[in-house]
Amino acid sequence: MKQRACSHPASRALRTRSGVAGLLAATFLASASLIHPATAQDGETTITAVMHSGLRVLDPIITTAHITRNHGYMIYDVLVATDENFEPQPQMADWTISDDNLVYTFTLRDGLTFHDGEPVTAADAVASLNRWGERDSGGQLIFDVTESLEATDDKTIVWTLEKPFPALLDTIGKQSAIPPFIMPERVASGSADEAITDYTGSGPFVFVEEEYEPGVSVTYEKFEDYVPRDEEPSWMAGGKDVKVDRVEWVTMPDAQTTINALISGEIDYIEQVQVDLLPLLETSQDVVVETRDDLGYQTIGRMNFLYPPFDDVKIRQAAMMALSQEDVLGTLIGNPEYYTTCGAIFGCGTPLADETGSETLTSGGDVEGAKQLLEEAGYDNTPVVLMQPTDVVSLTAQPVVAAQALREAGFNVDMQAMDWQTLVTRRASQAEPSEGGWNLFFTNWMVPEINSPLISPMLNGRGDEAWFGWPTDEKIEELRAEFIAADTPEKQKEVAAKIQAHNMENVNYIPLGQYIMPQARRDNITGMIPSPVPVFWNVEKSE
Repeated sequence: MKQRACSHPASRALRTRSGVAGLLAATFLASASLIHPATAQDGETTITAVMHSGLRVLDPIITTAHITRNHGYMIYDVLVATDENFEPQPQMADWTISDDNLVYTFTLRDGLTFHDGEPVTAADAVASLNRWGERDSGGQLIFDVTESLEATDDKTIVWTLEKPFPALLDTIGKQSAIPPFIMPERVASGSADEAITDYTGSGPFVFVEEEYEPGVSVTYEKFEDYVPRDEEPSWMAGGKDVKVDRVEWVTMPDAQTTINALISGEIDYIEQVQVDLLPLLETSQDVVVETRDDLGYQTIGRMNFLYPPFDDVKIRQAAMMALSQEDVLGTLIGNPEYYTTCGAIFGCGTPLADETGSETLTSGGDVEGAKQLLEEAGYDNTPVVLMQPTDVVSLTAQPVVAAQALREAGFNVDMQAMDWQTLVTRRASQAEPSEGGWNLFFTNWMVPEINSPLISPMLNGRGDEAWFGWPTDEKIEELRAEFIAADTPEKQKEVAAKIQAHNMENVNYIPLGQYIMPQARRDNITGMIPSPVPVFWNVEKSE
């Protein structure tokens, strides 16, 4: 059972009140023609959604960007999926485990077909898992102890380990960071460092490539040959029964225009609504505001370990000491009903929560202490290239607040504005900061995708194989191995506390607290699954 650190009033669904919807809608109508693509056919049921970001990166294995992950769930499927109780369930395959816990045998279910009409085979799954294992933090750990992974026939995958890995099913079934989406062998056999160009999946929707406008709009059509499981949907598990013909994601950078479009019925769904704009939705009786998950998100800062100044642990410590969670969250969210300070790297409200070492973050920061650390470290005014996304409501405040705090502490901050998808591309570059690289950026993680050292991307210390920032940290790797070997929840919690303390000392990343971001939909959109990842199967749209 999920534990909860606190109760958020915002986690209750709220139906907005009636009012002056017509006035707000009129403001929007002048630009309505820019919103709704004219490609849908008469009689088709189409959901038009404004997601948190435009989609530019289409390969869900080379990035952890949430919009690309969301795209992945539309068109791909997974072998194992996590349900709302955090339990792995069969999705494309069921499994058996040998008595010595070294051999996992997966059997593909009947009816699995790629969008090009070819059947899904075990060879496709093996190639996909191998490619995923090169990029994913948890996947790397599994392949460290893998003796072999092979397709013994068209429907059977045999995964043989050199020693037990108790969290194997949890890791390959995780819903986020990088889920191991299954692609055709011809696609997955390519390099994990190069983006795919063939977007054939076997999931419940088909990507309509000819209608795709990068960063502007993306269209999905129901895959008529998809065979859903018989179970009720539960998070990423269960039956993925598509009940609409098309889903269109459109980009609308202006938040108020987006809200007006929802009120007027020009769009059906907004993935993230700025909390300070919620009163605008109280003008419409036809709009429902709700949250998908009351654990919410953790917002974080990540430094580049390859270049000065953050190749120096003392300077990383100074930067963390200068920051205040309350300042960040208060500016980002505003309403304290929607956020909580939390220094636990695994998230408050989770079994491994521990806030050791976060005292300055949760108590308002210590600028004077940061100044002293900078002096002790001999900081030489090296610029800090801080990337600032300007088009995602949940990411615009953190860089601005951090830049001010760092400057007050004595850092020379070069804040560079860009859209989020440019940042997502640039953060993968290991170029020097002065030549198109970076020193610091901020992002957000769903708490369920960072609640264990086996799945949290920031706790990978493998240098060039690690997540963006590329720390070489032998200690964190030793602690993750110790966590794998821990055979009871109590022992795991003890190791997790050590990892918490190490992270706060080494500053692998800076946890900046938790928040929840409400979503909004027209009330004729029903059946949305209350999962941390927004999905569009099971959803119906009535007239």
